[in-house]
Amino acid sequence: MLIIHNEELLDLIRSHYSPVDIENILVRLLEKEALTFPRLENGLFPAAELDEETEYTGYSNVWVRDNIHVAHAHYVWGKTDIAVQNAQTLMAYFTKHRSRFEKIIDQPPLAKNVMNRPHVRFNGNTLEENPENWPHAQNDALGYFLWFYCFLVREGWISLTELDVKTLALFPLYFRAIAFWQDEDSGHWEETRKIEASSIGTVVAGLKALRQLNLNANFIAHCCEYNGEVITPRLLDELIEKGNIALNQILPAECIQKDPKKQRESDGALLFLIYPLGVISDAMAEKVRDRVLNNLEGKYGIKRYLGDSFWFPNYKTLLSQELRTADFSNEIEKRDAFLKEGQEAQWCIFDPIVSVIFGQDYQKTKHPENLQQQIHYLNRSLGQITGKNSEFGAYKCPELYHIEGEEYVPSDATPLLWTQANLIIALKMMEASLSNQH
Repeated sequence: MLIIHNEELLDLIRSHYSPVDIENILVRLLEKEALTFPRLENGLFPAAELDEETEYTGYSNVWVRDNIHVAHAHYVWGKTDIAVQNAQTLMAYFTKHRSRFEKIIDQPPLAKNVMNRPHVRFNGNTLEENPENWPHAQNDALGYFLWFYCFLVREGWISLTELDVKTLALFPLYFRAIAFWQDEDSGHWEETRKIEASSIGTVVAGLKALRQLNLNANFIAHCCEYNGEVITPRLLDELIEKGNIALNQILPAECIQKDPKKQRESDGALLFLIYPLGVISDAMAEKVRDRVLNNLEGKYGIKRYLGDSFWFPNYKTLLSQELRTADFSNEIEKRDAFLKEGQEAQWCIFDPIVSVIFGQDYQKTKHPENLQQQIHYLNRSLGQITGKNSEFGAYKCPELYHIEGEEYVPSDATPLLWTQANLIIALKMMEASLSNQH
């Protein structure tokens, strides 16, 4: 059964679409400011649009991962200038704090303290790091940046400077220093550190994108090196191979470590290895997708993973503001104690990506069942948009739905820019499928 929170969208949601239908949906969402992206002057995006009551979430900070997903959506949307400015400002941030990479490359044991690692959540206005403790061991965030930045260079949207190339050189050497293929990181969800496929795959995607710059004139002219070590295709190939060997051992699971606190059969983050990264085979992509949908799909969204206690039932009643978005990476069991089986929050960032994945399959195969699945998950995504009775107002794209009392309601990070970004991509992919159909 399809759940639609906003009754005004009922006249636009269909079981079959034409290109005009999708255009009408886009027009409505733009009119209602459902796809508005507040930006800082330097082009970075805060994680969510907040008011005084939701500022406590910390989502006014800039997350590298979220910014890449949002910037990539703007690229898909045809707003390339916004995507480029974002990527260039992130490059300026990493260049400013390049010593984080250099110190660990020179002394790998420093990486054991996560505050020594490159910071992946920071003050977007000043490009300064935040002093508070945070689980900065998030290899996926660094991999996403490397992937998208190199993509924009390859497509001719960014012209590399000598300083850019010097900063790019630090990424593969850093990944080698921490042995990313067996490094325990906090990953997409910033939680318990483990060896996780979603992080390894994202780094592999970044390294592959960097490898493809070996034909770029500026990249060659400025010599990609650090302390006399040149970043050669062979070095990159060796790192990519180590990552792929690890992925072949772990996938379609997220983590196969024996510790039950770490082991994980499925995780929504693995969907991003299929899209946008395209870093795993079609056969493995199908296994990953099906495992996620079979294990994690709910009526209101898709769970991040089984046993996820973030925004457990009555979260706001049982946790103070300070604790709701605190760093639980080393004490997740405190939060887990509140969760009962089947009561995990259901996220809104995944359904649009699943729709896109089925859309890609449809465009390859022209199998009508793939188009139907693409439509189904797009409709689920549209159904998640808030209605007039929501405390956040109508036409907002939530982070997630969680149990409050007897019903599922959005979390305080509403609207979440990452959700909006994924919805845009799903609508653009639907347009592409329909144009191919005709």
